[in-house]
Amino acid sequence: MYKARIKEYMLHFRFPAGTSRGVLHHKKSWFVNIEKDGQTGIGECSVIPGLSPEDHPGFLPALENLCEFINSGNHPAGYNTQTFPAIRFGIETAMADLDNGGERLLFPSAFTAEDSAIPINGLIWMGDDHFILKQVKEKVDAGFGCLKLKIGAKVFETELQLLKKIRAEYPQIEIRLDANGAFSPETALSKLEKLAPLNIHSIEQPIKPGQTDLLAGICKKSPVPVALDEELIGIYGHDRKKALLQVIKPAYIILKPSLLGGFTYCAEWISIARNNGTGWWVTSALESNIGLNAVSQWVATLGATMVQGLGTGMLYENNIPSPLYIKNSMLYYRKNGEWDISEITA
Repeated sequence: MYKARIKEYMLHFRFPAGTSRGVLHHKKSWFVNIEKDGQTGIGECSVIPGLSPEDHPGFLPALENLCEFINSGNHPAGYNTQTFPAIRFGIETAMADLDNGGERLLFPSAFTAEDSAIPINGLIWMGDDHFILKQVKEKVDAGFGCLKLKIGAKVFETELQLLKKIRAEYPQIEIRLDANGAFSPETALSKLEKLAPLNIHSIEQPIKPGQTDLLAGICKKSPVPVALDEELIGIYGHDRKKALLQVIKPAYIILKPSLLGGFTYCAEWISIARNNGTGWWVTSALESNIGLNAVSQWVATLGATMVQGLGTGMLYENNIPSPLYIKNSMLYYRKNGEWDISEITA
């Protein structure tokens, strides 16, 4: 018989983390501890304020109902998580952990055997020009060949000039942009045309999600490859996913298991994307090392060739100590490394 309990944990950023939805100083995660036969699997439910579908008052009651459901003798997989993707991700992670011995080794591979590593991008946080340029230099000096920058929070021409300066100083790096829906449908194409000479790899979500036909038109005409991010949130079922990609025809999709409902749902997106000739990569979503570990181990089994967005593990001053580490823009797993999960299991 399974037993479950939830542990709330406040993660503290090492610095004020500027996003398109404001500046974050801390963020909560909820850890699902599922026990059976003396072993415990741990999964993380990570909710991003203003973005996650669970960012509403019904989230905590849903977690309480989950524990009651499991502790009443039901199998964890039977809990209805259709509208709670972070909870689904947490359950899926905890069960994968439990099924493999409860030691945070969810998906054994060459990655967990320390025989391979995952290439990741360097994430540049929002701030003033000096802060952004400082981060860019630090990332390039650390060996990152792919950087992701967010745009749309300032006057576009100001951001454009900063990007021109970065491109002139670092002509060799791959630049990925994330607009978080900041462009208007009327001005998006003109802005993308101005960005094109800078050899931009891609831009995520140029306009707000839910404008399918408008976004399809932008994807068709844009000189910069367009990637879908927020557009995928809340889209469930194979037919809906397939229809969305066939109508919009993006160059790429960005997969965040915490926001899309875990590995099974993301694997379905990948299958549809491959059939449509759409590229993809996976990104963490401000999880602690518990969630990052799960996503990273899963990605390592997919045969992915693109640079992934898995570098959030260094964000928090009180992150969960883990075997994960970053060196020369690669994410590694130290097979003899140790976990300290005392803070989230007590």
